[in-house]
Amino acid sequence: MSELAIKDRRQLARILEEIERRKEAARYDWASRARPSQTPPEGDWRTWLIMAGRGFGKTRVGAEWTRESAKHFRFVNLIGATADDARDIMIEGESGILAICPDSERPDYQPSKRRLVWPTGATSLIFTADEPDRLRGKSHERLWADEIGAWKYAADAWDMAMFGLRLGPDPRCIATTTPRPIQLVRDLIKDPECVITRGTTYENRDNLAPAFFQQIITKYEGTRLGRQELNAELLDDVPGALWERELIDTLRVIEHPPLVRIVVGVDPSVTSTSDSAECGIVVAGVDAKGIAYVLDDQSRRGTPHAWAVAAVAAYHAHHANRLVAEVNNGGEMVQLTIATIDPHVAYKAVHAQKGKAARAEPIAALYEQGKVHHVGTLDALEDQMCTYVPGAESPDRLDALVWALTELMLPIHVSYGYIAKPKGW
Repeated sequence: MSELAIKDRRQLARILEEIERRKEAARYDWASRARPSQTPPEGDWRTWLIMAGRGFGKTRVGAEWTRESAKHFRFVNLIGATADDARDIMIEGESGILAICPDSERPDYQPSKRRLVWPTGATSLIFTADEPDRLRGKSHERLWADEIGAWKYAADAWDMAMFGLRLGPDPRCIATTTPRPIQLVRDLIKDPECVITRGTTYENRDNLAPAFFQQIITKYEGTRLGRQELNAELLDDVPGALWERELIDTLRVIEHPPLVRIVVGVDPSVTSTSDSAECGIVVAGVDAKGIAYVLDDQSRRGTPHAWAVAAVAAYHAHHANRLVAEVNNGGEMVQLTIATIDPHVAYKAVHAQKGKAARAEPIAALYEQGKVHHVGTLDALEDQMCTYVPGAESPDRLDALVWALTELMLPIHVSYGYIAKPKGW
């Protein structure tokens, strides 16, 4: 091969390398791809609240803001709703930090130490909102708080985070969330140092799968859930609903006293298609003074075997005294399914004799009397409670709550149902 040919090949290789380098740079050039609503606002602010619909690109904004912050600040920390959410969405997700960083900027993820170490020397400690005390004493220059509307201990986790947002001349926080009318979100909206960006799912349609719009949008567009999850509307309480968020927030606690009795309430589903109702699985307990505490919501959509496994797991995890299940639709199938998982579960079958509103109203009265507290935030359950109007179809999580609290708090003649002891139990 001639010297000229070799020179030409080397030059071609350099050209191809340069093309690849530019393609790679363009791929990670967020400034050229971000929509105006995805870029940090101008001016003097402490918190940037992005309250937008599903698929808007909130995670990408949070990850890119964190990536850019790590170039200029030493302590750029993260708060996820749970440990799984922090890992699966904020860090390892398709729009998470590891995915949006080029090799030269990608941090070293050290899950055992709950941190990211950036090439610049910056560190991102990873916290979760279900463990507010871990935030105590930790300091931040920049902070990304994700899905704050779904935080279990929202007020306490946020307070601890804000106490730590104190390093450097201009500490700032970005909070990303699908809108939920919890007290923390309402407080941020009123905060003069908080800048708010709102956005809908439709703004990012070009980057979303067509099937998403064909199935999800068609199903939920125009519904109350669609207004919240797609249009990012912060919806107030429904007129005539049996529960109000303000009351639930007032009664909310972060821990409970010793409990003398714990019950798992189950509202079974008998089918498991995508259009089926969820199986309601709610755990509640009562203390020696007769005050009830709602502890957990493990409701889910799935086969009878899947929800029975979850119900029995909740029974054991909370050291429950009783599992109460409605059998109007499932009959002996419910008993047999639970027994297949664990025949030693203390089980009661409950048969409803009157309408759901009649069963729910005495439970709502207990809340009004200050006799029921939620331990942390149970967002999906609370959404159902605050949108249920007597006469409407009663949702699954709410039904499970009603059965659990009825078993704990009300005599049989008030509960509008009877408890049948299944054969062989």
